[in-house]
Amino acid sequence: MNNLSSKIVKLLTKQKLTVSFAESCTGGLLASSITSISGSSKVFNMGLVTYSNNAKVKLLKVPKKTITNYGAVSYETCLLMVKNLSKISKSNISISITGVAGPNGGTKEKPVGLVYIGLKKGRKTIIKKNLFKNKKRILIQKGTVKHALKMILSIL
Repeated sequence: MNNLSSKIVKLLTKQKLTVSFAESCTGGLLASSITSISGSSKVFNMGLVTYSNNAKVKLLKVPKKTITNYGAVSYETCLLMVKNLSKISKSNISISITGVAGPNGGTKEKPVGLVYIGLKKGRKTIIKKNLFKNKKRILIQKGTVKHALKMILSIL
């Protein structure tokens, strides 16, 4: 992961772009992967750990109705998280993450390992649904961070 993070920090610096994150199930792991790189202060704007539904509503302005209707772990919530983060942070690139890291909390519809990653750059918004097969919490979190980093790299 460190290699990916280094590459991203270099490319963001070169392109004079900034990045912000709104993380739920990864609890700041994505922000940590970027801020562990020297020079990241030039490109890293903010990282919000919106773990609770209340934080998603209060900080990211995700309507309670969206969470009630679709759940915190949903395409719809992830989309609103990334769109609103983009407005709040004014960063060039915004990433949102919401998922079920387990080992508990999964359901038939939303099993442990289900994670949505949202990316917004300019007018382009991508929401990717991932289903991590390994049910170990840390592996789901690390796998999510790796996917998010690869998504950022793909648009740089």
